[in-house]
Amino acid sequence: MKTKIVFKCSSCGLEHAKWQGQCNSCRTWNTLEEVAVVARKSSAMPHSNNKYELVKPKKLNEVQTNKNDRIITSIGEFNRVMGGGIVRDSITIITAKPGAGKSTLLLQVAEDVSLKGFRVLYASGEESESQIKSRADRILKKSMENIWVISDTSMDNVVASINEIDPDLIIVDSIQTFTLEAQLPSRAGSPTQTMECANELTRIAKNSSRPRAILLVGQMNKNEEIAGLRALEHLVDAVLIIDGENGEELRGVTASKNRFGSTGETSFFSMMEDGMQPIENPSEYFMTQREDNQAFPGCALTVVREGTRPIIVEIESLVAITFTPYPSRISENLKREQLNTLISILEQRGGIELFNKNVVVKTTGGLQLKEQSANLSIIMSIVSSAKDRGIPNDTLFIADIGLTGELKRVPSLEARLKEADRMGFKKAYVAKKSLNKKIELKNLEVIELNTLNDVIKQVFKE
Repeated sequence: MKTKIVFKCSSCGLEHAKWQGQCNSCRTWNTLEEVAVVARKSSAMPHSNNKYELVKPKKLNEVQTNKNDRIITSIGEFNRVMGGGIVRDSITIITAKPGAGKSTLLLQVAEDVSLKGFRVLYASGEESESQIKSRADRILKKSMENIWVISDTSMDNVVASINEIDPDLIIVDSIQTFTLEAQLPSRAGSPTQTMECANELTRIAKNSSRPRAILLVGQMNKNEEIAGLRALEHLVDAVLIIDGENGEELRGVTASKNRFGSTGETSFFSMMEDGMQPIENPSEYFMTQREDNQAFPGCALTVVREGTRPIIVEIESLVAITFTPYPSRISENLKREQLNTLISILEQRGGIELFNKNVVVKTTGGLQLKEQSANLSIIMSIVSSAKDRGIPNDTLFIADIGLTGELKRVPSLEARLKEADRMGFKKAYVAKKSLNKKIELKNLEVIELNTLNDVIKQVFKE
């Protein structure tokens, strides 16, 4: 075999045909080293014994769909974020910070699927078989009869195990730890190895005669993105991101991409000693349970949407006199620019002076406020704290607010109001003429107003 000279990045492993100062992949400087490699014949499908077959196109209306194309688990929150269950010929990647619960959640999914009679192969390049068994003994409660485990970093051995066991669900933890022999000497985690391993698994998942579902774990880099090339995200069918810090109980699983469901759908779990437990009614998690008619200054409630689901969220504010030339504007749950804009609107249009006061805003449960529908509630919580007067805990505010001080309509208002009505709330302040149609509500009174001043006057009886 012939040898050739290439220049390999010592940081990420990417090979370059000639020397250059900066690596094209990881963008680091002066990391290219000259190495001699054996030239190999490349193969698009190194493990495939099948020849390419001519595939003829079909008319779209002739394509058959099957309602049994999904594996429905007993974990409702996982089904929700997956779009209704695991599609049988799909490949999904799950990423998160270390310790967020990726392996724990997938082991729970493996148990649930195996109890339904499906075969599961759990391939780990990070943990030994005994370590996986120790976690399973701690979090799994039932039989592990249909779960096979392999601890190896060779994708060739994983493919051989797939051919031997014939599993319905394959879990690979994590994709950056595996290598294909045909792509050596590229190291594990390099763009070449990661993409070729993912391509091989995609071929296995999309086999029309034997479709399989594959769940991958993807390592997260310091920028909180999937490590490696962006092409990996384009290759897979769904990308799930687990949010949650070590030591915190709440975990949110969000679909940033999903070819079979809603993008942006979020499910919530509670990280416990015995695994990740689904939170079926997250509204109770993001609001403080208080007695009827009990009001605390600085608290206001709204309804946000996480994916397709409306959630009641409590916003808390603290307004205090500052003793420094520049007052602080602090929030852990929304952008500082957004908070500064809302404070400016309140000062100019609501007549509340805050130039000499610190303002701190947070949400109960730590939920990030991504929607404009929470803006009126944020302002009203600040007003409540500034006036040191509480707002009744059966009242909600669901509206955006413009720079003019006018209330603006928000999308999916009817669904938000129905959720508030189901939870037993009595009043909801919304923008004038924001309802597209009349809806029947049992408990909730919908109050439509034009401006921020109208809301302040009515709530505080001024």
